[in-house]
Amino acid sequence: MSTMKALKIVSQGEATVQEVPIPKLPPKCILIKTRYVALNPTDWKHVHMLAQPGATVGCDLSGVVVDVGAEVKKPFKKGDRVAGLVHGANAMNIEDGAFAEYVIAKGDIQILVPDRVSDEDAATFGVGVATVGSAVYQKMNLPWPNAPAKEKFPILIYGGSSATGAMAIQFAKLSNLDPIVTCSPHNFQYCESLGASKCFDYNSPTCGADIRAYTNNNLFYALDCISEGSSPQICCDALSSSTAPSTHPYPPKDNKPHYSAILPVENFPREDVTHSFTLAYSVFGEKFTMGPGGPAFDVAPEDVEYQEKFANAATQLLAEGKIIPHSKDVRKGGLQGILGGMDDMRNGKVSGKKVVYQIAE
Repeated sequence: MSTMKALKIVSQGEATVQEVPIPKLPPKCILIKTRYVALNPTDWKHVHMLAQPGATVGCDLSGVVVDVGAEVKKPFKKGDRVAGLVHGANAMNIEDGAFAEYVIAKGDIQILVPDRVSDEDAATFGVGVATVGSAVYQKMNLPWPNAPAKEKFPILIYGGSSATGAMAIQFAKLSNLDPIVTCSPHNFQYCESLGASKCFDYNSPTCGADIRAYTNNNLFYALDCISEGSSPQICCDALSSSTAPSTHPYPPKDNKPHYSAILPVENFPREDVTHSFTLAYSVFGEKFTMGPGGPAFDVAPEDVEYQEKFANAATQLLAEGKIIPHSKDVRKGGLQGILGGMDDMRNGKVSGKKVVYQIAE
């Protein structure tokens, strides 16, 4: 078999299922036969706003290893089940992408799936785990779950019911942090079940001020899993108005509050807050652009190295049952059905669940 079906971008706002060649295996990659895929906001955004004609859509998948490249360091073998992460809708490599029957993925950042985790659950991990690794641990330099903080301190997770937010709550809890969350009220119970100590309604006009009062003006870390609209301002309203005191158990660099976003934020509201952003695409070790002709990002070897280590840690936590998958909405329709799922996300009809589609048995 030399061809497969894949969901390809045709033009701005349009994608179709096409018959295409199975990609050739680069030395640092594994070839995966896809079983399930999961949707992320970046998928529909690339189709409708950053369209590269011919590019394969999708970032999250689960499946079975079919072949292993000669330079893959992890001991993957044929038949292993993996939670996959790839650069979907890649303007610089149109063969990248998860929404296909066979997928090429960078071997050393993939997660080996234990027997206790189903394929449909495994599809929900990739982007969330990678983003948490970069945005929480690499950018904010917070203590890892295997070396947790000796004393608790708060971290704000804005968008706690999102896939990345749900992962961040769990990792923060394992690191002995105190996860304070914003989400819709109907998702309060879900976020609390993951480990959030307190939930706030992001629609409240006093949300940021309420969080600052709740934390006694002692909040110095914020992860913004939305990074659009009012979220940067709310996070800034919640973060401490002062520098970290000498008594803080884990003061940030320069003692200034730290805001970590998952997208670039223009006109950031506070000059006295350190702000960073994460684009998980940097973990693939390749130059990339945000859409054709968009901003270009060079290779960041340190991001690749960090993610390889973090993926190993996540693999261990998953095997030990210490992290669980995001709440999911498993739908029928295969590759063709994904188009409807992306429309639902684009139109705000998805909240607190990861939309998942089965691609193969």
